[in-house]
Amino acid sequence: MKFMIGLLSAAIVGLAGAMPAQAETLRVGMECTYAPFNYRTPEGEMAGYDVDVAKGIAERIGVELDYVCQEWDGMIPALLASKFDLIVASMSITEERKQKIDFSVPYRVSLGRILGSKDAALKLFDADGKPIADAFNGLRFGVERASTYAKWVEAKLPGAEIALYDGAQPMLLDLQNGRIDIAITNPMKAYLDFLSKENGAGFEFVSPPIDEVEYFGPGVGVGLRKGNEALLAKIDTALEAMIKDGSLEKFSLKYFPFSIQPQNWKGVGQ
Repeated sequence: MKFMIGLLSAAIVGLAGAMPAQAETLRVGMECTYAPFNYRTPEGEMAGYDVDVAKGIAERIGVELDYVCQEWDGMIPALLASKFDLIVASMSITEERKQKIDFSVPYRVSLGRILGSKDAALKLFDADGKPIADAFNGLRFGVERASTYAKWVEAKLPGAEIALYDGAQPMLLDLQNGRIDIAITNPMKAYLDFLSKENGAGFEFVSPPIDEVEYFGPGVGVGLRKGNEALLAKIDTALEAMIKDGSLEKFSLKYFPFSIQPQNWKGVGQ
């Protein structure tokens, strides 16, 4: 009997060794409401540019993904509390954030732009593209809470009358309804969700693209906890391959009529 049990055990061990190992699963933190970057479809499926990037990384490094929905202002604390393993949520790479977490190489540009009414004929910036502080006096300025946009406005326009929002959608709705006069957000999202729609017909960009690296960083990257150098290296390698083979460009053109990759990746993929 002991001999038979030994043979059976050996057979089970051999069978287990022949079976393919189950892929590691990484939990990805996203807002899940930030279309067209990361959002749920009416069928409950995750979609958007960030989701495509996350899937592209997963395919190249051989992992499965679970998506965890998280409000923006708690994104980094949730990562540090191990509620998920990665942030793939259009998070700009900034020096302040790099004190807390690590970032991959960038996978798209990071910038902001201000919107306002066409009828207001606003002149908020000078010929060199610098904000005219006095021109913002008396304007109600919509800004997304805990964002790079908020940091820029606080630094450049300390006297501005700021209205804070938990996301772009309620802010743009208030802009449309006249509760605020101007708003700053991602110009890609603003174009796709607002300016190109009927409800945004009376509005326009009233600033040049604002891409100061001090506030917006070199681009948007994947965030992960410090101390995961091996995983970070894999993600960087995957993103560099996606830059070289045109995958990132292909993903962006699914959602926008223009590229959202920088002209020069500043060493990435070289």
